[in-house]
This record gives sequence, C-alpha cells and structure tokens, in this order.
Amino acid sequence: MMCPSSSLHLKHLTALSHPKYAFKYGVSDPHTGDVKAQQESRDGDVVKGQYSLVEPDGSIRVVDYVADPVNGFNAVVSKSAPSVHASPAPAIVKEIVPSVYKHVVPTNN
Repeated sequence: MMCPSSSLHLKHLTALSHPKYAFKYGVSDPHTGDVKAQQESRDGDVVKGQYSLVEPDGSIRVVDYVADPVNGFNAVVSKSAPSVHASPAPAIVKEIVPSVYKHVVPTNN
C-alpha cells in the first residue's frame, strides 16, 4: 500500500518527465521598426516552433524548426523579397569653379 505523500510524489515526477508547454509572442514597434514574432510548443522531448523577423532591407526571414532526440535540431529558413524597395537618395552635385584673381601691382617707373 502506498502512502498519500508517495502518490503525490509519483504524480509530480510523471509531470516533470513529460514536459508540455506552448507560447507565442509578437512585436510590432513602428517607432523603432522592430517587427518579429515567435511561437513554440513542446510535448515531451519534441519541440516545434517558428520565428520571423523583418530584415533591414525589408525582407522577412522565417525559420521553422523541430528538435527531437532522434533527429536532433532541424531548421528550415526562408526569406521573402523586400516589401519596400528603398530608392537611392538623389546625388547632390555642386560644380566648383575655382576663382581666378589677378592681382596687379603698380610699378613706379
């Protein structure tokens, strides 16, 4: 016969031996331009997830990943084309013409 505290301890160990969770979050800050997201879930020894972020050129990088004891960590990275093409700043051209000064020194002849 098991005492009640042993039963509770066994339930606690079972819960720890099979971790399970899920989370997700996202950031979209128009002030800094920081845009990213992540989601992940775990069921026992298998972790699956995805994260994405906007690169400086406007493209979006997405990483899908899976990790398990048999195959290890595997990730697939994809990248979309930039959504906004930055146009180059117009060149400022200023013509510099050297000034020519003629200085005449009077002579007393």
